[in-house]
Amino acid sequence: MKVVPRSKVIYSFSPRRKPVEYVKPQELVLLETEDALGGQVKDEAVSLSKLDWAKVDGATGPLFVKNAEPEDTLVVEILDIRINEEGVMVTVPKSGVLGGKRFRASTKIVKISRGYVNFERGIRVKANPMIGTIGVSPESGSIPSGFPGRHGGNMDVKELTAGSRLYLPVFTKGALFAAGDLHAVQADGELCVSSVEVAGEVLLRFNLVKGKRPDWPVLESRDSYAILTCGDTLDEATISAADSAVRALMREYDWPFEKAYMFGSLAVNLEINQVVDPKKGVRAVISKEFISRDSLLT
Repeated sequence: MKVVPRSKVIYSFSPRRKPVEYVKPQELVLLETEDALGGQVKDEAVSLSKLDWAKVDGATGPLFVKNAEPEDTLVVEILDIRINEEGVMVTVPKSGVLGGKRFRASTKIVKISRGYVNFERGIRVKANPMIGTIGVSPESGSIPSGFPGRHGGNMDVKELTAGSRLYLPVFTKGALFAAGDLHAVQADGELCVSSVEVAGEVLLRFNLVKGKRPDWPVLESRDSYAILTCGDTLDEATISAADSAVRALMREYDWPFEKAYMFGSLAVNLEINQVVDPKKGVRAVISKEFISRDSLLT
């Protein structure tokens, strides 16, 4: 098993980055990750104005996956996620879905124990460790690790948990994969711009589908597939998710647009991932009863 320490961190996805490790398909990889604030918040007295904001939303990597070529699909199996027993939340003025309101910058240290996030005395939420940022290099240029896109990135999808698979389009040789920004738990939307940001470890295994790739990252859970899209607005993200889902149904059943469009009203659930990143995230969820993996990979 390869172990990649949290010191191997990037703040953007780019084909110009040199790999920190080379891995083979089916090889186990353990990524150590820092929290999304770069481990800079040790107590609630820390002033957010004193943070180095160039060192937030980091991801461990990049990894060069052998035999991964442009036009392939990188299959990422999330085998396990282990998190520290303490996380941090913040509110940042002018940020989050209610950023237009007036409020103070604040920091909250959150304890995690026995499978629960203890928000306040007597108020706790069941932990659901997930990966906030996970992706590959784009074909060219550089995308900050805090942004989502077709390459993956900071998607903040609460279903990116242990036991799921993520299908990422490969744009450059070796894929140049990285992941980080673990959350102890997050609700859809991530309203205040932060969830319970926590350091930890992620156990992964990679595979490849050769010669085809999805339009957008695709998440596989036990019963369904979800197409993970984003846009400058929720409307734009929703249109992308619906369009990708309808085209997948057209491929699955060899249907014309009109019939797949109608069936989408019965079988496609549109759900919000997050509303606080530079681009907003929406997923189109389709039961495995109605869609196959191959129809999602064009």
